[in-house]
Amino acid sequence: MNNAQEALSRLKEGNRRFVSGVRSLDTLLSQNRRSEMVTSQTPFAVIIGCSDSRVPVEMIFDQGLGDLFVIRVAGNIVAPTQIGSVEFAAEQFGTRLVVVLGHSHCGAIQATLDQLRRPMESQSKNLRSIVERISPAVSGLLNTNLKDDPAELAHQAMQANVRMSVNLLKSGSAILEQMVQKDGMLIVGAEYSLETGEVSFL
Repeated sequence: MNNAQEALSRLKEGNRRFVSGVRSLDTLLSQNRRSEMVTSQTPFAVIIGCSDSRVPVEMIFDQGLGDLFVIRVAGNIVAPTQIGSVEFAAEQFGTRLVVVLGHSHCGAIQATLDQLRRPMESQSKNLRSIVERISPAVSGLLNTNLKDDPAELAHQAMQANVRMSVNLLKSGSAILEQMVQKDGMLIVGAEYSLETGEVSFL
């Protein structure tokens, strides 16, 4: 079983290397361990990240093959399939750190804000399902002064969506709730800056 605080420190150290343009030797050599992982894996953290091509999770945390259990979906939303995937990793691999990772300039966040302001009848039901997951977190922001500041609105909406996803993980699963209370699980939010490469934990 992985210690959540140690895992969090490992992610922070990896991101510092990424920002500095340095890669660890362990990461570079991790592909040599491929044969060892055919029948088992021990990821030290679960990351629910966005599908955005500019946010390659293993790279921004400078981690290698088998280090992270990554769940990527547009808008880093949390639905039953994502919760089930986290439960699977926690139960099967003893992973005790879960990070919901949002990022700047998120297209899913912007699509949700656009849809809330100017509903589009032509939007596919599949895309709408993502927007509907994000909407509860961000709709209230449109009734504040943020509506006049598009950049800050998008930033605050991204953070609100991450926090909502963290809360859904903490309250949407009896298994995860018990692990948080009794088994040292840590579920946290974070944001990745496309501009700087830095990950800030919320």
